[in-house]
Amino acid sequence: MTEHLFPDNTVLCNFAAVDRLDLLKSVLGGRGRWTEAVAYEASRSAVKLPPLRRLPLGGWLDEPIEITNPADVQKIARIRRAVFGGGDDQPLKHLGEAQTCYVIKNWESYAGSWWISDDGDAIRYAKFQNITTRETIDIFSIAVADGEISATEAFSVMQQMADADRHLRLPKSADDFRR
Repeated sequence: MTEHLFPDNTVLCNFAAVDRLDLLKSVLGGRGRWTEAVAYEASRSAVKLPPLRRLPLGGWLDEPIEITNPADVQKIARIRRAVFGGGDDQPLKHLGEAQTCYVIKNWESYAGSWWISDDGDAIRYAKFQNITTRETIDIFSIAVADGEISATEAFSVMQQMADADRHLRLPKSADDFRR
């Protein structure tokens, strides 16, 4: 069974803000996936972060996963409202998180997949659901371990993300990437 890796829009935006989607793509290694709601969020975020416009063209997140079964749609709506606080007045708010967690947890073809997010509340919920979670900092740790980037460069790029007002947990130094 293939473990797929599902970055959320926050993670996509973090890498786009410093024009390093190539690094994320490399770490995902052909296993990247996204739901239709995350794809839509990314398309909206592309207004402010133009590198996101390249995502659908690159194909490295595959086609967005569509959820059409009415029972699945209903369960996702309940998760979006009850867990993530999405209101009926904003039907797309937190839909990406709800869809992704639901698909990973309930669809056999995505069992064992990872969710990559920097949203603390969403990460806590996913962990409670026994979904493997990672954050942007973990993606950099993998990239360093795989020799894709040096620890010093990883630290620098994450600092650039922070300087661009991105939401993420930062390492204290480049030494945090050395094992």
